[in-house]
Amino acid sequence: MKIILNQDVVHLGEEGDVVEVKDGYARNYLLPTKTAVIYNKANAALFASRAAAIEKRKAEKRAASASLKERLDDVSLTIVVPAGESGKLFGSVTSQMVQNELQKLGFEIEKKKIEVATHAIKMTGTYTVVVHLYENDLSHIKLVVMSEAEKLAADRAKAEAEAKAAAEKKAAEEAAAEAAAQSEEAPAEEAEAATEENN
Repeated sequence: MKIILNQDVVHLGEEGDVVEVKDGYARNYLLPTKTAVIYNKANAALFASRAAAIEKRKAEKRAASASLKERLDDVSLTIVVPAGESGKLFGSVTSQMVQNELQKLGFEIEKKKIEVATHAIKMTGTYTVVVHLYENDLSHIKLVVMSEAEKLAADRAKAEAEAKAAAEKKAAEEAAAEAAAQSEEAPAEEAEAATEENN
């Protein structure tokens, strides 16, 4: 069946595109949800009159997609989940969990646009998640899946490193203060020695 899309449909086309689909898909989903209309002269003329507005919306979507891609490419997500000693997760990491983590960072992305490798991650490690943006734009996000034990160990190591850095900074400040005190004492002693020689 030949139809005209009223809105963008993933893996099918964009608003205003004329596409050929199976009759059942059109009758049971696309037409009842008003996602598409049947292709005929009247509907084709209607979409032709709206072509400029549709192209303007497409240009806005492309610009927004490019901006979102730049921001998403810098994102690195860490998800902490319960896992066994071997690194096998009790459950799995899905696109829904990735979507929730992205929402916490302020990104509103539909779950169906997030592609997790093998549909679900079942081991700890580092993965790449693909986010489908507008048209053929893709963004690759680094995803680190950690077990709760690894997270505790990482937090402990970070706390120890911060404590060590603070101790080194304090020691450096004390050494600088001591050096400053000694440099102030030296001119005072020289001045005393000079006044004794003059007397």
